Amino acid sequence: MALVAFFLGLAVGVGFWLLQQLLLQRQLQRLLGMLPSDFTEASLPKIVRLRRGIATANEQRQKLAENLQIWQQILQVAPVGYLQVDEENQLLWCNQQARQMLNIQHWEPERSRLLLKVVRSYELDQLIEQTRHSQQTTQQEWVFHPALADAEAVAQSRSLTLRGTAWPLPAGQVGVFLENRQEIVDNSAARNRWVSDLAHELRTPLTSIRLVAEALIPRLQPPARVWVERMLTETNRLIQLVQDWLELMQMEADPSNKLSRKPIELGALIQSAWQTLEPLTSQKQLSLAYSATENFCIEADESSLFRVFLNLFDNSIRYSPPKGIIQVNITVSPVSSFYLQIDLIDSGPGFPEADLPRVFDRLYRAENSRSRSIFTADSPSPQAAAFSASPSPSSGSGLGLAIVRQIILAHGGSITAKNHPQTGGAWLSIQLPYQQSAAST
Repeated sequence: MALVAFFLGLAVGVGFWLLQQLLLQRQLQRLLGMLPSDFTEASLPKIVRLRRGIATANEQRQKLAENLQIWQQILQVAPVGYLQVDEENQLLWCNQQARQMLNIQHWEPERSRLLLKVVRSYELDQLIEQTRHSQQTTQQEWVFHPALADAEAVAQSRSLTLRGTAWPLPAGQVGVFLENRQEIVDNSAARNRWVSDLAHELRTPLTSIRLVAEALIPRLQPPARVWVERMLTETNRLIQLVQDWLELMQMEADPSNKLSRKPIELGALIQSAWQTLEPLTSQKQLSLAYSATENFCIEADESSLFRVFLNLFDNSIRYSPPKGIIQVNITVSPVSSFYLQIDLIDSGPGFPEADLPRVFDRLYRAENSRSRSIFTADSPSPQAAAFSASPSPSSGSGLGLAIVRQIILAHGGSITAKNHPQTGGAWLSIQLPYQQSAAST
């Protein structure tokens, strides 16, 4: 009886051992399945393969940790700021430049804190949320005002113009590169002040030159009279350039200061601007193709908007071939029913593709097909003389489109430039705020 019990216990023990071995083998097989195929040589025992895989994984983990440390050291001394937040917007890491730009004084790397508690910047938080939501690289520029408790420190601190570029990371994390743009902004402001001061100083001598030229013209005979007339034309162009520059500076300083909004009929305003340039259009036999889905009325400053279309028409007339057609189409914007879309398309050579991003820059002038024609004073053609003597709102100053953009921005709109795929001419598209209430008044 004792012998039977012994063998029965032995059988149970062996069975339990075999079960444990089976479970162990299955667990080893699952662990081996998690390793790359390089570590699963069938000729070796599973436990040996697992040990090799773990050892190799530890080596790779150590190498990755070393690489991570190297990249963190590189970012630490990089000339741009960098910070990284987790899915809950807790600050995980930031380099020295980011701490200086954002005035992070008490940051503990081992302690995660909510970003808004460390940096009081709504724009930065909005940039991160937008990037996480869109899962695309996002860029934004804003002025950062450091939040300081000490009144003396606040008086000594200065705001910074920052540009942030954020991109999504795994597990809901977001990385942000920060660029300090303040020096560029300061240099641009200093340059603008210098040019504005120069423009102010030029107005008086240019006016004197114009008065002298106007007094000399009736007393001179050709060919001397032709040269003085040419000098008067160029002097007027310089005076217009100075005036345009000063007006542009004033509009940029306070865009909506001089706007006197009232309901205006857009179609009538466009037709009036076209008729003002009738001497230019009749000389080249140009025609206007105007279309609108309805009679639109908007709240805007009439004189400023009139100048917009005057400059745009002048630009289109200048580069359109004889007997060409200039199209103006007005519709409700397909993007939003609260905006009107105004498309102006000419039949000229269009903008050079490389220059499209700079069309609205100050003093922009295309180098190739849309450059200004120059005629010599000793051999002007009758058509060229008549055209150059005609009234022109911009006189080729290179500031016309810059002024147009500034006026449109002051009205809360936008303007883009491209080339029309069918005509090949310049295609300027304007978006202006539109309310049905304004149309009904």
